[in-house]
Amino acid sequence: MLNETATSARVRARLARWSCAPLLATSQVMGLTTGFLYLAGGLVVLVVRLFATPLATPLATRNALGLTLVGTTAVVIGAVVLLRGRLLPRGGYHVVVGLGTVMITLAVSFCPTTGSAIAVATIYTFVAIDAAFYFGWLQGSVHLLLLVLEAGWVLHDLPGVTTGVGLGLGIVVIAVTAVVGFLARAASNAHHDTLTGLRNRRGFDAAFDAALAETRAGGRLSAALVDVDHFKAVNDCGGHAAGDALLRTIASELAVDLPGRAVLARYGGDEFALLLPGRGGSEALDLVERLRTGVRAANLSIGVAELLPGETGADVLRRADAALYAAKLGGRGRSRLNDVDTAELVGDLAQAVREGGVRAWFQPVVRPADGCVVGVEALARWTHPVRGNVPADQFVAAAETCQLIVDLGAAVLADACRGAREVVAAWGRDLLLTVNVSGRELADPGYAERVLDIVQAAGWPTDLLVLEVTESLMDGSSKTALETLERLRRLGISVAIDDFGTGYSAFSRLDSLPADYLKLDHAFTAEITTSPRRAGILQALLSLCSALGLQVVAEGVETQEQAELLSALGCPLVQGWFYAEPVPPAVLATRGASGAPAASTGAPVFTQRHR
Repeated sequence: MLNETATSARVRARLARWSCAPLLATSQVMGLTTGFLYLAGGLVVLVVRLFATPLATPLATRNALGLTLVGTTAVVIGAVVLLRGRLLPRGGYHVVVGLGTVMITLAVSFCPTTGSAIAVATIYTFVAIDAAFYFGWLQGSVHLLLLVLEAGWVLHDLPGVTTGVGLGLGIVVIAVTAVVGFLARAASNAHHDTLTGLRNRRGFDAAFDAALAETRAGGRLSAALVDVDHFKAVNDCGGHAAGDALLRTIASELAVDLPGRAVLARYGGDEFALLLPGRGGSEALDLVERLRTGVRAANLSIGVAELLPGETGADVLRRADAALYAAKLGGRGRSRLNDVDTAELVGDLAQAVREGGVRAWFQPVVRPADGCVVGVEALARWTHPVRGNVPADQFVAAAETCQLIVDLGAAVLADACRGAREVVAAWGRDLLLTVNVSGRELADPGYAERVLDIVQAAGWPTDLLVLEVTESLMDGSSKTALETLERLRRLGISVAIDDFGTGYSAFSRLDSLPADYLKLDHAFTAEITTSPRRAGILQALLSLCSALGLQVVAEGVETQEQAELLSALGCPLVQGWFYAEPVPPAVLATRGASGAPAASTGAPVFTQRHR
């Protein structure tokens, strides 16, 4: 089925190349070319009118007036198109080129002599240039056919014009059409992707520049970057041929419901780019979400950004790329918008980070066998002065989008270390502290040293710190990120793989992960009491992790039944609302100090509670 779809995609791509104009024919180029050729053609007609010697008859006078009218009209149209033609939609040039053919035919019919008629008829080559340059071969052929029919009709009755003269003129026109068409397409091929038939990065950038010129005259413009989720796994399992077939299929499925003015391109590798003239950010987000859900060959992550005043195309694509990264960080298979509201939110967030307004709350990590708290996970919390409590996934995604995540991560880590010291002082015993880390932080070669500086300044032991990295981030991590994780472990800091059990989780990868802890995603935990197979998988996973020296933490424990099953299966650590909700460190310290027995008794620090 995939091969059949890929074949149909290639056929459609070839038809598209026959029906589409060269990418060099942007609105601005078409306006300048058409305006110049109209001016030149009008001047030719006026020169013929000036120097041709008409007979002194009423018909000759009428023909002279006709030549003057046609030439002057052509000059006026040429001047207008030269100045404003970039605003004319591509379809409008069919009218302009067709009108040019009609005007040349009228001018030839008004010529007083055969010689002057042949001179004016040479202007048909201008139309041939337009048809070959502006339109696809199919549409251009229609214009060429109209030209030949009109030229044949107007020339066949002229004295001295033989069949050979007509054929000679036709050969000249066809040769000009073919040469201009092939040269334009040869230059334009540098703008096409040979695999999918779509525009490539160069072609997309050219279309973007043209759209920016039109938008500055009025209108809205949005761009989107589309990434194929887990594309590497497709290449690894099926080879590059399977990856190529998938890209062709995705290109075909994305193009099905694409608006007429939209531009779709393969931007590089497994990434596509989408240009949406005339659409604002919210409207563009709705459109790409419909496109995303319409693609059945693979899951896609999409980032969208609208052009803001004063921005360049590079600025828009940078924000779209940041939104794409936030979409992948949020779990993939979704669309994200980088808009003005996000920018305002990030401005407020940056101020909150500087002033200590983003705090680390703690959710206990519990040993299910006895309910004893052995650690805490730090969760970022922010109360906006106007918006109130901002969901963590919202402001973290905004920080990712606008490159504030490094500062946010450092602030949360420092606050978490200070809070953990407060809890440890109140309880009188050590606790593990786990903190989430972003892929952008890991990509910084100096991140490990920065973490070391923060924990040392806060007085927190490195051997009690665990940094959590999502499984999806680990799957697509760069070499620098993986080296950073290894560097952290050499510094005595542990690493946990978060959200295991989603995406392309595989037991075979466990021995290669640079990690000390494995955190099961809440969606995996939720099914262990309702699915015997899921419980069996968990039991096998626990045995395997024990053999590999990995500590398992089951997240999202919501019910007593789940807690009892995890304890019976021997799961070392758990966390979730069944045990405790996230609270500020001061609250946690007070609870432990007032109601917890001594740690040496092995009794639980918290009484189990329902959500």
